[in-house]
Amino acid sequence: MRTVAHDPRRRLLLSAGGGLLLSAAAARRGLAADEIEIALSGTPTGSHVWFRPRGVLIRPGQAVRWVNRDAGNVHTATAYHPDNGKPLRIPEGAKPWDSGYLMPNDAFVMVFDVPGVYDYYCIPHEQAGMVGRIVVGRVDASLRPYAGTDALLPQAAVAAFPGVGEILKSTRVD
Repeated sequence: MRTVAHDPRRRLLLSAGGGLLLSAAAARRGLAADEIEIALSGTPTGSHVWFRPRGVLIRPGQAVRWVNRDAGNVHTATAYHPDNGKPLRIPEGAKPWDSGYLMPNDAFVMVFDVPGVYDYYCIPHEQAGMVGRIVVGRVDASLRPYAGTDALLPQAAVAAFPGVGEILKSTRVD
């Protein structure tokens, strides 16, 4: 049998070390919880493609991770912005993005700091209505943002955007 002396300093160090590990684990979980995943998906035949969720409510400073869950297709997550050859459908002053082509299981992460409504699309599948909407912070639920640019988008894309009020009410629209 082995006897261990009960040194108060040793107990303090062990307690402190354990506390640090628990804090680090909790912080890591907190970071993961602050990241919202949006799946880029499609049917096996490629006849239907989508973002899931299509609409999401997040806090300013929160990250969104788009992951291509479609084994048979490449996709993008691209902001509606003049830098991407499209009309402006993100808040003025917000940073536009384009994930580039994401192969199956590839991911792209973007942090949203500016409050407002962000519309985005998949470059090869915009005509099929593969679009999404992110609401950052609280905005007016009756807001119909960017309605003046609807005529510049494919009809399927315009029809697929969830309403701002719907997103605010449920925080997530599939």
